[in-house]
Amino acid sequence: MAAAGGGGAHGCPAVLLASGRSIPVLGLGTSHQGGYSHDAVVHALQKCGIRHIDTAKRYGCESLLQKAIKESGVKREDLWITSKLWHSDYGYESTTKACLESCERLGVDYLGLCRSIGVSNFLISHLEQLKEDCVITPHVNQVEYHPFQRPQELVDYCRSRDIVFEGYCPLAKGEALTHPSITQLAKKYGRTPAQICIRWSIQNGIVTIPKSTKAERIQENCKVFDFTIAEDDVEILNGMHDGRHVSWDPSLIV
Repeated sequence: MAAAGGGGAHGCPAVLLASGRSIPVLGLGTSHQGGYSHDAVVHALQKCGIRHIDTAKRYGCESLLQKAIKESGVKREDLWITSKLWHSDYGYESTTKACLESCERLGVDYLGLCRSIGVSNFLISHLEQLKEDCVITPHVNQVEYHPFQRPQELVDYCRSRDIVFEGYCPLAKGEALTHPSITQLAKKYGRTPAQICIRWSIQNGIVTIPKSTKAERIQENCKVFDFTIAEDDVEILNGMHDGRHVSWDPSLIV
């Protein structure tokens, strides 16, 4: 996956990686689906204190992010930027070239080139295989994580090997926002269903990267550090796991 690098978050807790660097626990996801909004990214950086951006060559928005980062005025050293290697770029020479090209599109000198290295959608079997083939243990594993998809065995395995678990699709692509248990908890805490999902994910120790192209939604998604979900209610959310994927199922990759 991921070549990453950067600094601490602005008013947002950070998680220490085995590489010695700290990754902000809350980030802004981008993707090839659902479009891209320049204004939303600038707003996230300037007004919401976002200091962690997740992207990929495949998403086609690296050069657009360069413009937004420049316009925001946030310094490079204060940002954690993650990009991802597409599998057609595997191999030492191709990987180096692809990383340099990502840096160029993003207008940065490093993604760590690479200061911290992670993987995406790796299950225990994939990580075990990697252990046999590589001397470096990934610093991060980025996997789908939301109330319906809580792969606790994988989370525990990653922790046992000092791999930080990062969760994408925390709102289950919107499916979680109308679930009765979540809307009930939102009422109880005077929060939105999205805030409940994101706060739950963070309280479970997961680095969380919700996606949105709307400034007001990003603002809402960032207001999760001034309340705590009680343990009993965390357990309610933990119990909602039914194994469904809203992204794709990496168990199909051997």
